[in-house]
Amino acid sequence: MRTEVSTPEQACPIAPVVDIVFSRWTTPILWALNEFGKQRFVELERRIGTITPKVLTQRLRQLERDGLITRTYYAEVPPRVEYEISDLGRSLAPLFATLADWSTANLPKVDEARSVYDTRK
Repeated sequence: MRTEVSTPEQACPIAPVVDIVFSRWTTPILWALNEFGKQRFVELERRIGTITPKVLTQRLRQLERDGLITRTYYAEVPPRVEYEISDLGRSLAPLFATLADWSTANLPKVDEARSVYDTRK
């Protein structure tokens, strides 16, 4: 019997979305911009906490490239840059709300399942 090899996208059509939206720092950045509006780099850095400036810069560039945020540069002295969630990024808000609801309802069950599993070992 011959099995066809499929791409991850064919095996799971949401895989590309998961890669875009749920990479390590993307979700906290999008959450912060959605919840608190337009922000400067240092505001985002403080709000997120443990992210390094290098990683934040990389993630912001990727999110801008993906169309999920907009970057506005103001040619002032000193220069000012602001980041804002785009309409495309804002369209993820219902997904995040659903995941937040799931988290509230189910993370205690996950913790319980982990405890049961860990005591069996």
